[in-house]
Amino acid sequence: MIKTNPVRDVLDRVEAGSVAGLVAFLQSLDDDGRRAVARHLPAHLGERRRAGIEAERRIWELAPLYRVAGAFCMGGAEQVAAWLNRQEFRWVEPKADAAQVMSVLADRPVEWRRDLAVRLVRRMRPAPAGSAWRRAQSLRNWDLAAALVVETGVEPPESDAFVSGWMVRTVERQWMSRGKPVLADDPLLDHMVPRLFRAAGVAGALGSWTPAWEDGRSIVGELAELARAGRVPRATLLNGCAGRLLAGGDAAEAGPFVRLWRELRPEVAEIPVTDFVRLLPSASSPVVELALEELRRAESAGALGDELFAEAIEALAYRPEKKSLAAAVKWIAAAPAPRGGRAVAALAPVLDADPPSLRERAVRVAVKLAPHADGPGREAIREAATRLPAALRERVAAAFGPVEEAPQEPEPVPVPAVTPLPALQPPIASVAELAAELDRSLWPEDPARFERILAALVALAHQDRAALVAGLQPWWRTHWRHPFEASTYVYGISGFDEDICFLLSRCALALVSPADSRALTALLADESRRRPSFEPAPQRFVQQRFREVLALFERGGTIPVLLSTPTSPTGHVDAATLVERVERLGDTEPLACDFLQALLRLPRRIDPGPVAWAERLRSAAGRRLAARLRDGGPADPVVTWDPADPVVTGEPFGGPEAPHRPLRGTHVRLAPPEGVSGWQAELWTLTPGADYPGYSRHLVWWPAVMPSHREAVAAHVAECLPMVLEYSIDGQVEAVAALAHGDGPTGIATAGVLVLGMGHRLPAQRDWAADAVITLAARGELPAADLGRAVGRLVRGGQVKLNRVAGALDEVAAAGAHAETWAALARAIPLLLPRPGEKARAGLGELLKVAARAAARAGARGEVPGLVELAARKGSSVLVHEARRLHEVISG
Repeated sequence: MIKTNPVRDVLDRVEAGSVAGLVAFLQSLDDDGRRAVARHLPAHLGERRRAGIEAERRIWELAPLYRVAGAFCMGGAEQVAAWLNRQEFRWVEPKADAAQVMSVLADRPVEWRRDLAVRLVRRMRPAPAGSAWRRAQSLRNWDLAAALVVETGVEPPESDAFVSGWMVRTVERQWMSRGKPVLADDPLLDHMVPRLFRAAGVAGALGSWTPAWEDGRSIVGELAELARAGRVPRATLLNGCAGRLLAGGDAAEAGPFVRLWRELRPEVAEIPVTDFVRLLPSASSPVVELALEELRRAESAGALGDELFAEAIEALAYRPEKKSLAAAVKWIAAAPAPRGGRAVAALAPVLDADPPSLRERAVRVAVKLAPHADGPGREAIREAATRLPAALRERVAAAFGPVEEAPQEPEPVPVPAVTPLPALQPPIASVAELAAELDRSLWPEDPARFERILAALVALAHQDRAALVAGLQPWWRTHWRHPFEASTYVYGISGFDEDICFLLSRCALALVSPADSRALTALLADESRRRPSFEPAPQRFVQQRFREVLALFERGGTIPVLLSTPTSPTGHVDAATLVERVERLGDTEPLACDFLQALLRLPRRIDPGPVAWAERLRSAAGRRLAARLRDGGPADPVVTWDPADPVVTGEPFGGPEAPHRPLRGTHVRLAPPEGVSGWQAELWTLTPGADYPGYSRHLVWWPAVMPSHREAVAAHVAECLPMVLEYSIDGQVEAVAALAHGDGPTGIATAGVLVLGMGHRLPAQRDWAADAVITLAARGELPAADLGRAVGRLVRGGQVKLNRVAGALDEVAAAGAHAETWAALARAIPLLLPRPGEKARAGLGELLKVAARAAARAGARGEVPGLVELAARKGSSVLVHEARRLHEVISG
């Protein structure tokens, strides 16, 4: 009889990929065989993981079978729980996996399965913030644990992750059933309902996945229906909601519980009045709105005493939101005068608030309540009134007694400062250091890091190619498929011929395995002919620089040094360093794009020393470099921005159709001077299409392509940035901040990208643009007039939102660039003021406020066309008030 090896047999069946075949074999094992498999599985998995990325991918594919084998063969519940929680198994399909594992656990004793259920629940961790998909993926053992809890009847331990997982699965079931009831027959409902209000992560599941079906049903609505039917205790839901709202949290956390409270429609007697008053100072906005509604209901029923009323008004008045201040004024104005008089002190903070119309209303209410105010209340109003404008201050004084104007303390005026770029890392000096750097993730793309790695590949390959190839073997085995299949990288993974991180990896592959690299390049070239690149010229140039190094390595060649590796964080190459590099090349011909990139990275001002040194070089590259250093580069490219556009010509906009201009209104044009050809001509040419802007995910590379021609870079960025303003694309506006640190003229293109950046949806991206404006102002290089024209053009054209730009410019002025901010806004405001019959655009009042502050700090005087007419309008809107204020400032 042939003796079999149970471990080998189990692993063979795992590799075969059939769960049914594996289970049938496992059930034939005796106890010794099961123990042998249990002992070997963890070690086998560790060895396989160390075999490289392809072996790890295979583990992910076979994870359901590994989980079944371990669950069947391992003895203790803790051992099985640890096995099922291994990170290698995180990509299984949870529901199918639960059914498979449950099938092999059926013969275990009930107490053992209860123990496993409890251990699985305790090992769960709260789902990460983000999409519902991420939450669902994080709960890979929830379905198994839930099945064990239901089957064995065990009480699940306290676990936020288990509760939030139940909510994710419940909402998912309702979604799949298109809104039909799913809770009433849920076997976990009675366990889960009391815990819903204590567990973290529940609100995220409800907020992201709860649909509103035609009949209005949602999980929140279904809970309320179950309470009305007596299936779920109503008091449990009401008390749970109140407790969760009192616990705090942001609007997203509170939102589902606010909705549930409203669905339950509590009676006045069920409202926790004191608790709702006490949460007003710090609760999120939706909770404050709910509390205010319920307190007004309680007040109508006589359930809100005078002290709690005064406390509630004061809490609202000290909140930062304008709508809370308005609610406080409205509430106290509607109260009987004696009751309102006891709370009049709460109006004091409103007297310092914006907008002016709210201040004026607060003054009117305070004056009305003055006869009913007590001493402390009167004193609080008089003190706050010292900071009011003269007219309002006099009205308060007439009702509350004399009010002195508060002394105006001089405001410190900062000076704009340049935020330095991060320093460059020293060159990579050894094979081990290079291998470690390649082994790190290459995402997100960092141009300075990639330039450093590429330079090291070239230099170390030239020094000792064999040693470099040997040192990169572990990296090669880990990061590339074995056996190598070029088609996988062409058809299975996109971007291998365009993304710089992949091109950099391919450069290293070309050193270690040139034949594999050549096969991949040939297949990618064939695919590229069928699907040409739509990347703009700067990115195609960056790609070509990496491809020419790749081609050098594939043909077995090396060169001593790359010429274009930056010596400055801006991307510049020091002239003396470049001369030394060309000297090291000797008679070796430099790589064409590398040499052009090096010339484009030269500073605009060259000291005499490198010029004289270059004159002594005898190679063709040396003579070309010497001529470039001696004579200077070609003239700058010509940048224009649609000369027929009324913003550029200075003519007024016409008609209400102006905000709906086609997207071509944002395009900048770029033309090279006579005599420029080749790649440099491509880089200095931009002729936008008639319909839509360009697009690239890689703008962060471009400032360092032409660091001495930032207006040309800005033209390319301006062509692509409009497409990403409403999306969270990493690094896009960061390119604008990097561009500001470059050199060369700045004009309408630079101004355009600054405004586009300040109009980004994400505050962090707008901060990059504001930092760029501050940097240029600190260096005396901000094109303020062009910036104002760009604000007018892009806001009028609907490409950016005015409120975003106003907020960013306020930061710029606060950082000390008030004179530059005013100079820009003095050009922008006439283009944005409403004409007769035209509605003022949202955010214009805020922009005028920024302009007034900047003008006051700058001591500006003068006239703004159209401002006098706007300031003369009747009314007390923010727009009219700020127009009057700006007019007063610049009129002296």
